[in-house]
Amino acid sequence: MPLSSGFRCGLLRLFGARIGKGVVIKPGVRVKYPWLFSVGDHTWIGEDCWIDNLAAVTLGSNVCVSQRAYFCTGNHDWSDPAFGLKLGPIGVKEGAWVGAHAIVGPGVVIAEGAVVAIGSVITSSVDAFTVVSGNPACFLKQRRVQETGDPKIGAGPRETPA
Repeated sequence: MPLSSGFRCGLLRLFGARIGKGVVIKPGVRVKYPWLFSVGDHTWIGEDCWIDNLAAVTLGSNVCVSQRAYFCTGNHDWSDPAFGLKLGPIGVKEGAWVGAHAIVGPGVVIAEGAVVAIGSVITSSVDAFTVVSGNPACFLKQRRVQETGDPKIGAGPRETPA
């Protein structure tokens, strides 16, 4: 029987992670260094995600990280004869969505309301309320959030249905 999301959140907190309220962490999620991991409120982390955090990884509130996403905060410097390690923190801002099987590299910030499409490889930061896709990920289109009537949902650029 899989452990509950609440238990996984509690265990991460026990090892130094900062986890907000209403967070859902699905089975198989791996976090290398919990003390370098921070999650805002009402964020969802899907099955088998790997947070390979040699540097800080910060997920804002209302973020969705879909299954099998990989966050890599370190890489080797191929211009260095000793292949020295280069680290960079990763940030995913309020209301962003990282699609299934996406790879997010060191030093990347995924801005508020941005969407990273399934299987994308993110090697540079993503602008607010944009949709990116591919390997390497490229701008696809602006994200427009329709009015819901709920002030807590859809805080981005507004588009009223015709």
